[in-house]
Amino acid sequence: TMDWMEQEQERGITITSAATTLKWNYREQEYHVNIIDTPGHVDFTVEVNRSLRVLDGLVFLFSAVDGVEPQSETNWRLANNYNVPRIGFVNKMDRQGADFLKVCSQVREMLGSQALPLQLNIGAEDGFVGVVDLINFRGITWNEEDQGMTFQEIEIPADIVDEARQLREELLEAVAEFDETLMEKYFEDSESLTEREILTALRSATIAGKVVPMMCGSAFKNKGVQAMLDMVMEILPSPMDVEAIEGINPKTDEPTYRKPSADEPFAALAFKIATDPFVGRLCFTRAYSGVLESGSYVLNTRTDKKERISRIFQMHANKQNQIERLQAGDIAALIGFKDIRTGDTLCAENAPIVLESMDFPDPVIGVAIEPKTQGDMDRLGMGLGKLAEEDPTFVVKTDIETGQTVISGMGELHLEIIVDRLRREFKVEVNQGAPQVAYKETITKTVTHRETYKKQSGGRGKFADIQVEIGPGDEGKEGLEFVNQIVGGSIPREFIPAVEKGFKEAMKNGALAGYEVQNLKVRLFDGSFHAVDSDSLSFETAAKFAFREASKIAG
Repeated sequence: TMDWMEQEQERGITITSAATTLKWNYREQEYHVNIIDTPGHVDFTVEVNRSLRVLDGLVFLFSAVDGVEPQSETNWRLANNYNVPRIGFVNKMDRQGADFLKVCSQVREMLGSQALPLQLNIGAEDGFVGVVDLINFRGITWNEEDQGMTFQEIEIPADIVDEARQLREELLEAVAEFDETLMEKYFEDSESLTEREILTALRSATIAGKVVPMMCGSAFKNKGVQAMLDMVMEILPSPMDVEAIEGINPKTDEPTYRKPSADEPFAALAFKIATDPFVGRLCFTRAYSGVLESGSYVLNTRTDKKERISRIFQMHANKQNQIERLQAGDIAALIGFKDIRTGDTLCAENAPIVLESMDFPDPVIGVAIEPKTQGDMDRLGMGLGKLAEEDPTFVVKTDIETGQTVISGMGELHLEIIVDRLRREFKVEVNQGAPQVAYKETITKTVTHRETYKKQSGGRGKFADIQVEIGPGDEGKEGLEFVNQIVGGSIPREFIPAVEKGFKEAMKNGALAGYEVQNLKVRLFDGSFHAVDSDSLSFETAAKFAFREASKIAG
């Protein structure tokens, strides 16, 4: 099974993405396929996000009973962000309440995609025996003796033949729209379209993101899975279908390209860091071009440093199979690196490139934790550090006022799993506080404020005087937008960064309830200084006080 973690097996859900590879024979040709199994739960959206970034195609699973769920919408949007071509597979057709065509209509209405059934189920629930193949217009039932590996053709049952005919017409019309020659042929005689013509047009339409082919089956009874894998080989793109991947040359900031070929310089994206109890840290990597040999060096363009890759593993869930090289189009786990993070580009030293990274959402909920015994303090710190390295949506920080360690994540289940992993993997028992939603603050009005900071305590004092206009940031922009309009040297140039730093720091604790301020625009237009008493720290402190006072007025 791909769900190898104890927590996954106990709860019956996927928590972490797992990679595997397989060979599949389709029409007398052997295909090499990399598969990443991702969670569906919205708390583990990071796993879906980073996997979609490196995949060429996607099989989106729906339950025949539950249909499109809220997390389906979230994951569908992520797939749209990365423009990943996809096939919909409606699973659990043997369950009570299964309805294939209802799920297809939900994909159209709720997800706004052109769902195109390639099959029609013969029976449902306990009576689910097979499907009508709408492309070749034939009935198929699977042999239960060999777990559905072989099938036999049957007559299309009389009670669904009219519905099947109508769905086939809709399928042919939809694919004919993407090819003018087919369109003419379709209008002359819709039955004259060959299987090859239909599949070629369907492939083009799917890769262009215009249609989502829909299939159905029951993975538990191994019905329909083989047909779905055949369609993956037929319809979804291979790495060779991408002409070239675009990146930026960090030395010139000019666009540069890599073709999916072993002859090109090596370029890959690190999409996941994991810790294995036996081999240490693993870096899951998708290679886009070139070849990486084990024992060789790569350049990490984020740090601009070389990393030695001592070993390369092909992963099968949590089992490793050592390989000598990683080639363009493949996915593997690398060992031996010092500093690689999720989203880093690894490339040949003589041909640097930065590939598009990934954006992860901010945490939405936090909880305070402490070790049950003082002796666990170091182990807790080490465990949290490793877990934060693995998961970019998991954030650890220390509350300045209370001194508590606060862990934040995407939901209560996410944090529950983190605490469980601390206990099992790092042998640390912790006490937890009540969960708190990670709100954000913003101000609504623009105000002008003058802040003078003076401190005299014998000897050299502290002095800073600033005049600022503080208001909400521009729509769509996050963080601090700092505008320096000081002229004539009323504040020396070397103190300006300190003012900006003060406002940045102050934004971490809003005036309303102490939550982080989402966006802020500050215009520094005047001020004064003292030749002896002024320094950077004074101006930084003045900025913090100015933010606190002005925020109360700005609402």
